Amino acid sequence: MTVDLDLLVQLGDYDRPQGVAERAVQAEELGFDRITVGETTGWNIVPPLTLAADRTEELGISNDVISPYGRTPAMLAQTALTMQDAADGRFRFGIGPSSPAITERWHGKEFDRPLRRTREVIEIMRGVSEEGTPAYEGEIFEIPGLKYERGPHENPPPIDLGTLGPKATEMAGRFGDGWTPQLFTKDGLRERLEDLERGADLADKDLSDLRVAPIVRGMAAEDRGKAREKARSTIAFMLGAYGPYYGNSVAEQGYPDVVEEIRAAWDERDTDAMAAALPDEVLDELAPAGTPEEVREWVADYAAIDGVDAVRVGFVDGLSEEDKRTTMEAVADIA
Repeated sequence: MTVDLDLLVQLGDYDRPQGVAERAVQAEELGFDRITVGETTGWNIVPPLTLAADRTEELGISNDVISPYGRTPAMLAQTALTMQDAADGRFRFGIGPSSPAITERWHGKEFDRPLRRTREVIEIMRGVSEEGTPAYEGEIFEIPGLKYERGPHENPPPIDLGTLGPKATEMAGRFGDGWTPQLFTKDGLRERLEDLERGADLADKDLSDLRVAPIVRGMAAEDRGKAREKARSTIAFMLGAYGPYYGNSVAEQGYPDVVEEIRAAWDERDTDAMAAALPDEVLDELAPAGTPEEVREWVADYAAIDGVDAVRVGFVDGLSEEDKRTTMEAVADIA
């Protein structure tokens, strides 16, 4: 396989931030190219990622993805530049428009103009790293600016965007250095890559200038039924309970009836019915789940999509440490 292999881990799986660092060491030993961690309503991602960076030598370090509402643009720039230095230049910063639930019910902000806000945050971050100041006049932010005491950065981290829709993905191509989509079928990903390329064209960039690293969540086990059951439950929950965006995206990829049935089950908080509403054919389109050989083949096929630079593999919910190790070893064989 000529593309990179990233490992996505969930902070909630660990009792202490040091556990993320231990997983990073394991990932580096198995041959993964990068580890990445998301942030929602749990730990602040910076300490676990700093520990991971400190305990590894070559493994790339990323975050998937941070909200543009939870920190000021200047603080996001400070965070990204600090992490880049902590990781000796191995860091990639991930940002996305977020969701109404996280924005309003956690950060206490109005979910207003998310694409515009994301764009302006990126431009302010680049101002800090390239010009040494967050000074900016935009539609959302007006910042007089102070001097960043460390001055312009010689090697600022690339900025990856986690987006789903056509306009948001065009924005990723135009203003980002990479794209980290999630829950796309192969055909759906190919179609959305056209939007990414259109955005890159607007910025006089080529698609090859962007690191495309789609996220897939799965499980490998000799007990094929167990792997598929756990993956089915996780993917169905994401489609029905994670707010509108994942479900809308999969519906637009050709499965509106499936998403509607899963959402109806979620309205009744019937998670068993949610899983039952996700047929095998849709599960197979969205997640690598089955024996180690099947999962390895699935990831390799996904990696072969033209325009993909990395596959970002995460675990489905409810896995034991043995399950996680089996899944990591299954895909690491193709790294």
